[in-house]
Amino acid sequence: MNRKHLVYLILFFFLLSSCVEREDSPNFIFILVDDQGWNGTSVQMMNSDTRSKSDYHETPNLEKLASNGIKFSNAYSAAPVCAPSRYSIQFAKSPARLNLIRVGMNSDHIDHEGMMSIPKALKEINSDYVTAHYGKWGIGSSPELVGYDFSDGPNQNGEGGFVNDTSQWNCEVKEDPKHIFNLSEKAVNFLNENSKNPFYLQISHYAVHANIQAREQSLNKYELKEKGSQQINPGFAAMTEDLDEGLGLIIDKVQELGLDDNTYIIYMSDNGSVPNIPGAKKYDLSYNYPLQRGKWDAMEGGVRVPLIISGPNIEAGSESAVPVSGYDILPTLIDLAGSVNIELHEIDGGSFSEVIKGKTNHVLERGVNGLFFHVPYRNGIALKRPHSAVRKGDFKLIKFHDNDEIQLYNLNEDISESNNLGKLNLEKANELENILDEYLKEVHAPRWQEGITWKNTPIHIINSFHEFE
Repeated sequence: MNRKHLVYLILFFFLLSSCVEREDSPNFIFILVDDQGWNGTSVQMMNSDTRSKSDYHETPNLEKLASNGIKFSNAYSAAPVCAPSRYSIQFAKSPARLNLIRVGMNSDHIDHEGMMSIPKALKEINSDYVTAHYGKWGIGSSPELVGYDFSDGPNQNGEGGFVNDTSQWNCEVKEDPKHIFNLSEKAVNFLNENSKNPFYLQISHYAVHANIQAREQSLNKYELKEKGSQQINPGFAAMTEDLDEGLGLIIDKVQELGLDDNTYIIYMSDNGSVPNIPGAKKYDLSYNYPLQRGKWDAMEGGVRVPLIISGPNIEAGSESAVPVSGYDILPTLIDLAGSVNIELHEIDGGSFSEVIKGKTNHVLERGVNGLFFHVPYRNGIALKRPHSAVRKGDFKLIKFHDNDEIQLYNLNEDISESNNLGKLNLEKANELENILDEYLKEVHAPRWQEGITWKNTPIHIINSFHEFE
């Protein structure tokens, strides 16, 4: 064999291996739900606790997804409200690090185009990836600037039918509530047109965020059904089942196209449920019970969320108690897509791909020392006090910035956060407080001051940050 033929042969095998790698690139469908609580579905998120599912809502398609995949009983959103949570999913960074900690903030300081994101990372692994985002974008910039090939725009709550007054809690009968079926149709069309390429498709539903909307037949069903012990609103239950039917349309299309063996379907909520309906009122028994409180604060009801994944080589009907967060999604997708070469800089997430592949007790490797939540503003709806939190292992510490009050909970023994160990286990409380304080300084997180709302004004003008002394 002469040298010229040898070069051609080497080139042939290189191209062949590249083609094989591209054919093996997995597909991803990420379904992000708005304001769905940890126990807001009929999937029991924790096998050992029957309270981790609804005794009123019915989600048969999500049950099917869970029976074919893995559920995470200790999954968290990165924040108790939508915008910072959604930023963290795209960029693998916490809201504290991003300096984007609430809805309505000015986001000019964020380099939307320059940071590594989900679509950019996948395209770097394999340029044939086709990426799309449909539904509620919920953050600044646009899906295209962040790297998506297709989208229906930088939609916010308003496009989903949200009006911020008391009417939001009255159920409106609609043929396509919260655009559930329109979004599902967009997903189906995308799959029909792009199934020959590896793809990442994100459907970010407006449901089950208010305004409450549902189909007439769904509403009639729940008006006749006996109420649950926590969830009791027929419209909310009907909207939840309508959403689940949209999920079923996507699952069916994946099966119809024969994509089951190479497609991961990821189902997650952006934060916990509102604590009650109607919202913004005092309550004794939260919709999220046994979890404390709900959306808008960093107690478990606001940040522990459903996370269910099906796909290649996942043990059917499995469960993992490993704590994971929304900012772990990007590193996990990179691993599942087969790359070990993409470097993510200054991130808070770690990959849980080993957990998905069967090591259900695998401890994630992160560059930071816990899961962090940062809510440095007064909120008239929830705890009403600026606070931050860290979870490390079984323990979670909450620190209030208005008076440095500490609360410490062992979540393995006290999921309801009802037994404050702050004064009983001073060693652990001091350890976690130091970890939290050092982290906020390290990432130069926004620092609470009386009167700062963090809304609209550019953050450099507000100029209040945690800093090393």
